[in-house]
Amino acid sequence: MRLTEIQSALREQGLDGWLFFDHHERDPLAYRILEFRPPRHVTRRWYYLVPAEGEPRALVHRVEPTMLDVLPGAKNVYSGWQTQTEGLRHLLSGCKTVAMQYSPLCAVPYVAMVDAGTVELVRRLGVDVVTSADLVQYFEARWTDAQLESHMEAGRKVDKVRRSAFEEIGSRLKRNQGVTEFEIQQYILQAFERSGLETDHGPIVAVNANASNPHYEPAAALSDPIRPGDVVLIDLWAKLKDGADAVYYDITWTGFVGSQVPDEVVKVFEIVRDARDAGVKRVQDAVHAREPLMGYQVDDATRGYIAGRGYGEFFVHRTGHSIGRDVHGSGANMDNLETHDERRIIPGTCFSVEPGIYLPHFGIRSEVNVYVGEREARVTGEQQRELVPVL
Repeated sequence: MRLTEIQSALREQGLDGWLFFDHHERDPLAYRILEFRPPRHVTRRWYYLVPAEGEPRALVHRVEPTMLDVLPGAKNVYSGWQTQTEGLRHLLSGCKTVAMQYSPLCAVPYVAMVDAGTVELVRRLGVDVVTSADLVQYFEARWTDAQLESHMEAGRKVDKVRRSAFEEIGSRLKRNQGVTEFEIQQYILQAFERSGLETDHGPIVAVNANASNPHYEPAAALSDPIRPGDVVLIDLWAKLKDGADAVYYDITWTGFVGSQVPDEVVKVFEIVRDARDAGVKRVQDAVHAREPLMGYQVDDATRGYIAGRGYGEFFVHRTGHSIGRDVHGSGANMDNLETHDERRIIPGTCFSVEPGIYLPHFGIRSEVNVYVGEREARVTGEQQRELVPVL
């Protein structure tokens, strides 16, 4: 367990401690940050306090007294609800303010793992509870050098699969073969398997109005054909298979089937592309200037660009999300729409920048991944500059 590092972070934030809590393994963040796995299924509540100073201490149930034995510090046990409350009071003695996996107004749902009743219980004992969102980002969202390399390798493979998927559509159409969204989705999944990649779901292959549904996924029984004159959006994400700490690469590209692209499609694509670039530039400029930057400010940069060209109402989701071992990670999101994300963008983290415009008859999205280092921020893969010519 990274005890010294956690305590240093607590002192920097002026907190008395970080109170971890779990029941039925509902908080995966707790286990990852504390770096342990429960020896058996967790059927009773446990509490573990890491104070800013001194030894950690734990409260466990008498039925599962060894649940936290792998962690340092003294363990006390409880059985009934009265002894639980008194045990928690003793555990928190000397603390005025603790962090928990809680988010005010559920503004950061990825961190909101602790139920409202437990927060009420702690506050009733005279201890203020604040969000652990920034702490979680620091300990959970930063990548190691090996993770960055796994992302880069996944990116090279995913970019290759993406190119071949668009080529496959064109090849089938040139042979006068019918081709559907679902068939190309399955083609991508098979290519992932051959390339040593895995994904949790998806990918998205969507034409025309389906591309205006940001989370559309084709299915065998619900899939449109791809034909000349269609806008085709492909959103694909994957990570290397053989690595417990492997992290995702996540991109979206859009193409057009045919040589005569409608002016409206070109116009919307160029606005989305340039909004994406405005978001990336906002990050790069801030990192270069050593300027603190929050997630919502990146969203403002892309959303403001699109709104300024008259399409603001058609950009219906946040600009981007944190990327990690899960495709939607636990770091700062580029968001001032769905939430007002005030978490700072910190070195060692990665996120997507993926604005979109979703009109009734077609949708365009362009997505890149941005990795922030100590002195620079960079797009980690290929960047789409023009619509992909599919046929």
